[in-house]
Amino acid sequence: MKPAPPLVTRWDLDKTYLRTEFHTLGDLLRAALERPDQKRAVPGAARLLRELAHVGARIHILSGSPRQMRRAIAERLSLDGVFYDELTLKPNLQNLLHLRFRALKDQLSYKLPALLEARMRERHVLGVPPCPEILLGDDSEADAFVYSLYADLCSGRVDMEQLETVLHAGRVDSAITEQCLAAVRSLRAPRDGKDADGGRERDGRHEEARTTASGRARFRILIHLDQQTPPSRFASHTPRLVPFYNYAQAALILVDDGHLPAVAAYRVAQELCDQFRFDLDALARSYLDLKRRGHLNGRALEALRAARAEAPTEVARWPDRISEELRKAEAAEAEGAPAEAARPRGVPAPLDYVALAAHHRGGRNRRR
Repeated sequence: MKPAPPLVTRWDLDKTYLRTEFHTLGDLLRAALERPDQKRAVPGAARLLRELAHVGARIHILSGSPRQMRRAIAERLSLDGVFYDELTLKPNLQNLLHLRFRALKDQLSYKLPALLEARMRERHVLGVPPCPEILLGDDSEADAFVYSLYADLCSGRVDMEQLETVLHAGRVDSAITEQCLAAVRSLRAPRDGKDADGGRERDGRHEEARTTASGRARFRILIHLDQQTPPSRFASHTPRLVPFYNYAQAALILVDDGHLPAVAAYRVAQELCDQFRFDLDALARSYLDLKRRGHLNGRALEALRAARAEAPTEVARWPDRISEELRKAEAAEAEGAPAEAARPRGVPAPLDYVALAAHHRGGRNRRR
């Protein structure tokens, strides 16, 4: 029997793992017809997935790509040396046959039930114990909204009545609404005399505060800024959600949270340097950007320093360059240059999910 994972990771594919364009119908057709070896991964994504697999994380890939692309996607992942536990793709052909055209782009009615039912299977069928979850998506769709709603449902911060209101605002049809409600009821059902996933409407705010204070947040949402969306757009979602520009930053967050060893971040950084023209200056600026935005508390830098002997030679000086950049920033601040305010770490403020559901209704605000 496979040992219990230390954490569960859920990955989007397009623009999070694969460099996919879908501006036009031609782009969609081209993506569908591409051979696996023609598909391109986002720099560093495959390496980070391999590092997560190395520490025993459960890897669930949840994509809006059509099910007809399963073979090509599986072959691309295999070529990248990525092994996963579960691959969920969207039933777009079924949506077409049933004339559900809005469902082709809608993310709420697809991803939320898929996330809830995956967690339900893991708990009740596979016996995966409660553990931290990492959710990775991008800024071209509604990933930040859907992932946050899912996390708050699992943490008990959104109740059943609120969920129904949100789904109604998103014009989710009645069958999918009941599917979501049934999954949440199952997750919250007592198990062996103990409450599961938020219990009997237990105070999820307290639960998430406890895990965040321990340095291992129960839910961490990482959003790849493929569309170069300003990180400030996600300010209401922080501190649980971290927008990131490159996978060195994603690795640093996971090291800072205690989910990955520092040598994993070194290996991601080495791949970015070897294959994608990064250098130590770019890597140091990546750290400083996260630090300025309040997403790092210093553990990652300490871990990088401690693991220097294990680092590939080319990136072994990464912590030195970070320290240099930090000193420059401190000197500039001392000379009167305005410092960017860091947001406090802690429990995320409640989100207006009804407004977000209306905003993203039917995928109408999907960014190309």
